[in-house]
Amino acid sequence: MLNYLWAFMIIIGIFTAAFTGNLEAVCNSVLDSAKDAVDLLIVMLGVIGMWNGFLAIAEGSGLTGQLTKKMQPFIRFLFPRLPSGHPAGSYICANFIANILGLGWACTPTGIEAMKALKNLEQERGNPEGIASNEMCTFLILNISSLQLIPINMIAYRSQYGSTMPMAVVGPALIATSFTTISAVIICKLICHKKEKL
Repeated sequence: MLNYLWAFMIIIGIFTAAFTGNLEAVCNSVLDSAKDAVDLLIVMLGVIGMWNGFLAIAEGSGLTGQLTKKMQPFIRFLFPRLPSGHPAGSYICANFIANILGLGWACTPTGIEAMKALKNLEQERGNPEGIASNEMCTFLILNISSLQLIPINMIAYRSQYGSTMPMAVVGPALIATSFTTISAVIICKLICHKKEKL
């Protein structure tokens, strides 16, 4: 559906530019945007490489494992029905750590693995396939709310586009994501509590 929507908007834009005499400006804009995209890709490739390297070092040194252990009380609070030592717990912790560091693109693999592990857990419990469990819904909502201490992606974008203070986004991002995460936790707990009473 989105493919059709984007194609429709591009075609309308080209026709509008042609009828209003702005076709040359549209062509120049397309070429400039392509150049900007390549420049940004190179910058982000460096940032991604650096932070993935840090994450690999943290995992190899055992830091990730220690952080996972430290996060266990929080995980138990959020996912009380998740068995202790279940693989989903490790994936969820890794996902949260990547989110906190503002590495949204690094969250995808751990998020997918966490969902697979939660799906397997539901099958082990004998629940029908295709129905999201409380754990799945809670994880998805918390992943979307995305608490961020260091919004690396945004800092890199601001730096690339010439911001004189690329780190100025840290405070507002922390306030906004703290609010969304706390709201997500409260909503999830209320809904899970209501479902348990039914």
